[in-house]
Amino acid sequence: MQVSEAIEKRRSIKAFDPEHKLTQEEIDKLLSLAILSPTAFNIQNWRFVVVQDIELRKQIRAASWNQAQVEEASLLIVLTADLKAWEKQPERYWRNAPQEVQDYLVPAIGRYYNGNEQAQRDEAMRSCGMVATTLMLAAKEMGYDTCPMDGFDFDAVTKLLNLPADHVPSMFVVIGKAIKPAMPRAGQLPLNEIVIYNKF
Repeated sequence: MQVSEAIEKRRSIKAFDPEHKLTQEEIDKLLSLAILSPTAFNIQNWRFVVVQDIELRKQIRAASWNQAQVEEASLLIVLTADLKAWEKQPERYWRNAPQEVQDYLVPAIGRYYNGNEQAQRDEAMRSCGMVATTLMLAAKEMGYDTCPMDGFDFDAVTKLLNLPADHVPSMFVVIGKAIKPAMPRAGQLPLNEIVIYNKF
């Protein structure tokens, strides 16, 4: 499937076959593609909480306005932002780069993020958005449907997943086999309303 076709065919699905399971090989393939997504300074500040426990998924559904896809999709991935990834052995993000690149970029990570909590959070959320798109397009190519979600109680999900203090949930991506098509597209704004060249 061409990337353009995956983009055109990807829709947010709400009704999934609850009996369908992804194999571990399929899950590994999806996540292996996802981690090729870009991040600032290559700090890879996303963390993928793959929720497989049946009871936990029920509890997360209850914290998500009882949206059925949370429990019934084959896969529930909670994309979580590690806000302090930038300071956790940053040299490992550039270990395969030439030494002169390491010598420049590794200290630059600290200079950019240290004391700048807004940038730490903003970059982590941007990274989660990009990796979510990669996951959804990869899933579409594999014949699966998806739904990105932020309709949940963030504090409740944080507690249910026992997230570390420096991690915050960004969004869910559920993946599986659709049993109902998405509603017709509600309507895309024309390019001349949303594209600005040079300046407003």
